[in-house]
Amino acid sequence: MHLDHVGVAVTDLEAAIRFYGETLGAVVTERYELAHDRVRVAFLDAGGALIELLQPLGDEGPVFRFLQRRGEGVHHLAFLVPDLAQALVDARVHGQRLIDERPRPGAGGRLIAFLHPVTSHGVLIELVQAPQVG
Repeated sequence: MHLDHVGVAVTDLEAAIRFYGETLGAVVTERYELAHDRVRVAFLDAGGALIELLQPLGDEGPVFRFLQRRGEGVHHLAFLVPDLAQALVDARVHGQRLIDERPRPGAGGRLIAFLHPVTSHGVLIELVQAPQVG
């Protein structure tokens, strides 16, 4: 398991892309619109570290609620795991509260699931499994 990306909730995706690009030299590598999660996403490569910018689509969904409660900022830490289903079993065994009971589709063909921040020291944790190739 290793850190895959840091998710950042923003109100204006294009403005955030300009900031990270012009100020920090980050480059957009992927863009998605995930209607089922009510979010628009851009991944940026910042010198080998990935930043996922998340802008809500409208006035619903978890990212919209996050912005209403906390404002812009770090939304989650995402860790790459080889087997997401097994990682969820392991998390439950170790007392973690799961937001997602089973893997679900994420951006770019990835499978994702979230652990509740109440059992991870106040940080929303995303577990990510890379798409299967071939």
